Parts: sequence; C-alpha cells; structure tokens
Amino acid sequence: MTLEQARIRIARPTDNLDALLPFYRDGLGFRVLYEFGGHGNFDGVMLGHPNAPYHLEFTVAHGHIAGRAPTEDNLLVFYLPQRNRFDAVYRRLRAAGFLPVPAFNSYWDDKGVTFEDPDGYRIVLQNASWDL
Repeated sequence: MTLEQARIRIARPTDNLDALLPFYRDGLGFRVLYEFGGHGNFDGVMLGHPNAPYHLEFTVAHGHIAGRAPTEDNLLVFYLPQRNRFDAVYRRLRAAGFLPVPAFNSYWDDKGVTFEDPDGYRIVLQNASWDL
C-alpha cells in the first residue's frame, strides 16, 4: 500500500470526552465507531463514518492535562461543494447549540464557516470543491 491509498486517523488528547461528543457526533454527524476505557491509563472514542478513509480519535490520559488548542488556526477543513450538504451540516451544528466564530484567517470566511469545539480546536465547513 502506498500513502495515496492509506487511511488516516487523526488523534488528539482532550480533558473531557463528554464535552466533545455533542460537537462531533451530534453537530458534525460523526458516528461513534469504537470506545475504550482503561486501556493502560487511557480512555477514548473514535468517531467517523464507516466508509470514509479517515476517522478522529480523542483520548483522555488520566493524570495528564491536555489543555486547549495552542492557536485559533488549528483547523480541520471539510470541503462540501454541494450547497445542500454544506447547509445541512451547518444547521446540524447550530441545532446542537454551537455558534460560528470568526476565522483567524479571513480566507475561510469567504466560502466557509468556522466552528470551535469545546477544547478550542476549530473546524471549517468550506462550501467549495477541493481542486488541487
């Protein structure tokens, strides 16, 4: 397998899994794919979509403070070129109680909207195609 065919897991620590679940599960519509507790000193959850080539993992290390995002420019960007899909995710985040925040880099405000999770990490919903 080459990297072009790889699946990706984006993993990061948190201090509160319960605070993140409403954002990623209810707001963004990710499914809980796997949960674990007492794995060494770690508890965690993996979220994603069963057929997507990526998922997110959040872990709590007991006795360790993860803290908040180091900057306002730590982003996950989701390109949603179909306006109806973009609008649906936007509405779902708002219905889950999350409000948009101004992007640190105003580029993302042109065709997108930025939301901040409970740890201060940000996601951008970009209503554009990813043409590189």
